[in-house]
Amino acid sequence: MADSGDYSADTIQVMEGLQAVRKRPSMYIGSTDSRGLHHLVYEVVDNSIDETLAGYCTDIIVGLRADGSVSVEDNGRGIPVDINQKYGKPGLEIVMTILHSGGKFDKQTYKVSGGLHGVGVHVVNALSERLEALIKRNGKLYRQRYERGKPVSGVEAIGEAEGTGTIITFLPDREVFESTEFDYGVLSGRMRELAFLNKGLRMTINDERSGQEETFVYEGGLVSFVRYINGNQTCLHDPPIYLEGRGDSVAVEIAMQYTDDYIERIFSFANNINTIDGGTHLTGFRSALTRVVNDFARKKGLVKPQNGSLSGEDTREGLSAVVSVKVPEPQFEGQTKTRLGNSEIKGIVESIVGERLATFFDENPRVIERVLEKCLLAREAREAARKARELTRRKGLLESNSLPGKLADCSDTDPARCEVYLVEGDSAGGSTKQGRDRRFQAVLPLRGKILNVEKSRLDRILRNNEIEAMITVFGTNIGEEFDINRARYHKIIIMTDADVDGAHIRTLLLTFMYRYLRGLVDAGYVYIAQPPLYRISKGKESYYCFSDKQREAFLKQLGPRSTVQRYKGLGEMNPHQLWETTMNPATRILKQVTVEDAVAADRLFTILMGDQVEPRKDFITEHSKEVRNLDI
Repeated sequence: MADSGDYSADTIQVMEGLQAVRKRPSMYIGSTDSRGLHHLVYEVVDNSIDETLAGYCTDIIVGLRADGSVSVEDNGRGIPVDINQKYGKPGLEIVMTILHSGGKFDKQTYKVSGGLHGVGVHVVNALSERLEALIKRNGKLYRQRYERGKPVSGVEAIGEAEGTGTIITFLPDREVFESTEFDYGVLSGRMRELAFLNKGLRMTINDERSGQEETFVYEGGLVSFVRYINGNQTCLHDPPIYLEGRGDSVAVEIAMQYTDDYIERIFSFANNINTIDGGTHLTGFRSALTRVVNDFARKKGLVKPQNGSLSGEDTREGLSAVVSVKVPEPQFEGQTKTRLGNSEIKGIVESIVGERLATFFDENPRVIERVLEKCLLAREAREAARKARELTRRKGLLESNSLPGKLADCSDTDPARCEVYLVEGDSAGGSTKQGRDRRFQAVLPLRGKILNVEKSRLDRILRNNEIEAMITVFGTNIGEEFDINRARYHKIIIMTDADVDGAHIRTLLLTFMYRYLRGLVDAGYVYIAQPPLYRISKGKESYYCFSDKQREAFLKQLGPRSTVQRYKGLGEMNPHQLWETTMNPATRILKQVTVEDAVAADRLFTILMGDQVEPRKDFITEHSKEVRNLDI
């Protein structure tokens, strides 16, 4: 064995084939948690979508199988199975096993595509225990099988077939992923999204495990998408505004509609990829919108030069929009493609939106009147919010920039090691403060239920004492001044009672963080503590149960003479019990808050916390059978 300090040519390793993917999977799919697992499905589906963009695919079917595998079927042209003369292998095997191969590079097979790096389906193959590819071409059905990226059979014709298409079935590798259980809701949300983005495409998802099945097809395209987003809102105009245009081989398509809400809901896509971090296409849209609305405000004498212009925030309050571009050579940041970087796209989108939106407002004066009325009210609220911020800053200066007095801070100053518990009331706050590890655990008690931010403008939100305390404690500020690098804790843990009031407080806090501190959620800093529901005692022994199923198992194991205590509040536990069950990093259960489907999350918060009663009633009725513990 070579000495650890010996660095020679023999120490240099070359990862051949798909070895590199298995060695460093997160480089290719972002992570090996639930998000990375679902990304495998998206990679295969994206290849089918590319066939749709090329004009050959009209139907895509995603199936969740009882054995844990997933199949993706399309009626596109089918992956070529003939021999590639250069490599001496069938096209299918090259596509499945050689990195940076595929039909996306010559710009002839696919003019526009989402998968450009040539690693998508290879990664799925490399990270699967097994994968089977079925290809319909030339009237025949071909098959090839793989195990952990390596072919275990040749490409063989196994029968006759009508039409053309591809069926990829894969089982994720349990050696790679933390969990291999797919979430139907997450996948169905993405399938719905793709159906909206591709007018007329039929997307079907079925689940053998539960029997669920849905088919999505929208002839209205992005207009249908915006109507779906605003399904629980009061809209200021109808129908939604639809804009489209082309520039330098780039197709731009936008649908937008204003509501009486205070939140902006803008989703951006490039070649059907959800660019959750935005990019140049979103920047171009926002710039054009701000300019056009200000132009009309000045024409109507509603904005005077001495009073300043409407800000971007003013023009987007209550706006729901979908921005979609199709780009021949998109430059995504990273393989997971969360942000579009092409600099030229900003100008193209800005020009098209500026021209088309100005024409629409000229032809629809009533719409621009209502939009301007909304924007001017937003400006008034923004000015009030600015004054509230300044007041908060002045208060902070008078108090020597001190943190809220009720915060029990930790002694460590490294945010990566620090965590803060948000608890309700003085009773739970007292137990939590006594039970914590003061070195790295801080506690912020909250008094009662915070303001419902879904129904409030920013100026009112900033006047709420509990929200003001949280903003100060977190250190990131909010809105356009939000800075994730100033976060004082990398774990913000919501710890509420296991009853109806606790659930309501938790929902209010999550709504506030999702709407105004989204960066904390996206960074993975927000968690929900899971306190025990029961304590079972027999003699001198005690056991904690976090579910009814766990309770029943313990009662069966311990037999008669066991006593069961149902915890309704954290205050019922002494500091030692609270540490032992809910705060000790070695034994506690924390659920990290993530947003797999932003559109679905947005709709859920609107249903639960918005003004419309009927959608909330329908939601409760639909999900009532899922309730296990109800405290009244």
